[in-house]
Amino acid sequence: MKFRNVAAATAVAVFFALASLAQTASIEGHVIGLDGKPLQGAVIKLSRTDVKGELQVKTNKKGQWMYMGLAVGSTWNISCVVDGKVLDETMNVRAGFGDAAEANFDLQKKQAENQSRTSAIQKAAETGTVTDDLTRGMTAEQKELLQKQISSQAAALKQNKSLQDAFSAGAVAAERKQYAEAITDFEKAAEFGPKQPAVWASLAEAHVDLALTKTGPDFEAEMAKGLETYAKALALKDDDVNIHSNYARALALDKKFAEADAEAAKVAILEPPSAGKAYFNLGAVLSNAGQPDQAAAAFKKAMDANYADAFYQYGLILAGKASVDTATGKVTPAPGTVEAFQKYLELAPTGANAQAAKAMIDQLSTNVDTSYKNPNAPATTKKK
Repeated sequence: MKFRNVAAATAVAVFFALASLAQTASIEGHVIGLDGKPLQGAVIKLSRTDVKGELQVKTNKKGQWMYMGLAVGSTWNISCVVDGKVLDETMNVRAGFGDAAEANFDLQKKQAENQSRTSAIQKAAETGTVTDDLTRGMTAEQKELLQKQISSQAAALKQNKSLQDAFSAGAVAAERKQYAEAITDFEKAAEFGPKQPAVWASLAEAHVDLALTKTGPDFEAEMAKGLETYAKALALKDDDVNIHSNYARALALDKKFAEADAEAAKVAILEPPSAGKAYFNLGAVLSNAGQPDQAAAAFKKAMDANYADAFYQYGLILAGKASVDTATGKVTPAPGTVEAFQKYLELAPTGANAQAAKAMIDQLSTNVDTSYKNPNAPATTKKK
């Protein structure tokens, strides 16, 4: 009797153990890629919602996937991940008895839906009207979230339009050399777009241009505003070669030559192909400011970058240092003068200064008549 009871108990235990093993479920599905074909290697992540649990599996070459041995009645959020990005997801999939639950992903269709939805939200933001099609099937919470998103985008669109209008007005005023008006418009644009480096750079340039129309303390005050504003622009985008180049020009105009040279050097580091132009512009400002030696140094750095116009300007500076023998009229150009003009012609044979460069070479290669002639003396004639 005792053995019979043991056997019976064992049979019952085995029955329940087999029944327990049989009570597992599975979820399966397939993935269609962005090209409309089955996608191999997509990562399917399963996150259990009723208790903590994370699983994952990859699709085969037919785009199929399956996960077996799941607890019956468990619920899962399932996402399709490609190249580390979640491209689609299905929520609250329940693993039950019988046939496997399904979670399929059509990424091409999802992409089209997302694009359509983005366009609809954009239109709603522009018009202020949320259509029934956009909210169909949404919960009250989802509708509220959508309304907040649309309101936020509408505010951003309005701000962007105000920013663009103010910036465009400033650009037009600056083009017309109405620098005070340009400053007002750019300041307004800066209010709408305080993190836009282009706005601050344009405002700085307008201050500098206005400064050049003034003298004395007025020049100094306006130039100081320009330099301060350039610093704000560079604080937002320190790798912008155009801002550094224009800042260098402004520093040179304010006779801060060492700082201007440092800014030009930054351009050379950030973008070597732009170094020639940056140093040439610096040299031009220095030359116009009556600083020929410092201008020559800047032009030489531009010449190191093979910037054609720098050779011509450097040649002009050296030409001013030519000497003339008063007895013979012989012109002795400073060393490197002719070579500078020749190099310019080599780099820019049809350049804007080509004819002038040739004329300078000819002039430096001839003697100058230094003898005195009385313009009032009667003309002499030879005897026959």
